[in-house]
Amino acid sequence: MVSIAHVGHGYWGKNLARNFHELGHLAAIVDMDPAAARLAAAGYGVAARSFDDVLGDAGIDAVSIASPAVLHFGQAKAALEAGKHVYVEKPLALDVAQAEDLCALAEAQGRVLMVGHLLQYHPVYIRLREMVAAGELGRLLHVYSNRLSLGKFRGEENVLWSFAPHDISMILGLLGDEPVDVSAQGNVAFTPGVADLVSVQMGFAGGARAHVLASWMHPFKEQRLVVIGEKAMAVFEDSQPQWDDKLLLYRHVIDRSGPVPNPVKADAERIAVARAEPLKQECLHFVECIRSGARPRTDGREGLAVLRVLDRAEAALSANLSSDQTQRQAAI
Repeated sequence: MVSIAHVGHGYWGKNLARNFHELGHLAAIVDMDPAAARLAAAGYGVAARSFDDVLGDAGIDAVSIASPAVLHFGQAKAALEAGKHVYVEKPLALDVAQAEDLCALAEAQGRVLMVGHLLQYHPVYIRLREMVAAGELGRLLHVYSNRLSLGKFRGEENVLWSFAPHDISMILGLLGDEPVDVSAQGNVAFTPGVADLVSVQMGFAGGARAHVLASWMHPFKEQRLVVIGEKAMAVFEDSQPQWDDKLLLYRHVIDRSGPVPNPVKADAERIAVARAEPLKQECLHFVECIRSGARPRTDGREGLAVLRVLDRAEAALSANLSSDQTQRQAAI
């Protein structure tokens, strides 16, 4: 058994703990609230322990971290230095240099470092990525992703850091590279300094373009990834209630024989995908990588690539928001 101590039993962390427990690998619960840790640990039949105690225990093989993002770097670094394998929820860190340090440390220690980019483990996304790799859509022209809902509003991290990492991760996975240019715009509607709506645009060396729209002030939930290729178009819509409707393929053809391109539309095709819980698949992947020494699909380097895009988008967003504020003040 791979023995895993889970750190951070909060809103999302409890789901990780549950899955590692169901897989038979949960050995301890760590939380900043000792009473909450004891209550959760009792429910799983494991021990509630301190973080330092876990790091000093040679019987603990790995830690999974779902603490507040500001703690990710310090806890992941300490765990790697203690010889533990590490799973850390997104983002890997809040600073690119810190993420680079974690990647280098994991490689030097020969430890698995995996980032929680959940949708990379969604069976529907995996099937879509296989279709793209096999050339079923042809050369990719444009990819866009909408991650929209009403709440939950954050008072610290903006919607770029809260919502967009999943979409950026999926887009980089489909296009197989980092963008050569990144721009971003947004809107601060409620909490000063915290963007509630963000649009990110990316351009890639091969000519493909991508954009992400993220907002927590949208009237309904929408999680939709659209992939436009020269041969076909695909839609992964995770907010669809029926599993069989989550991946659709459109074999539209663009007739270029005339003076103006003319679309020849085709009916949507449902793509069959075996059903599985993405988070359980992600947790299982972490365990399997520890056992085999394989490189995780979302290893530290993948998390670093996503963080670089987030960093560039944040810089562009901040510049645009500052410019908007200056213009509003000048107009008063």
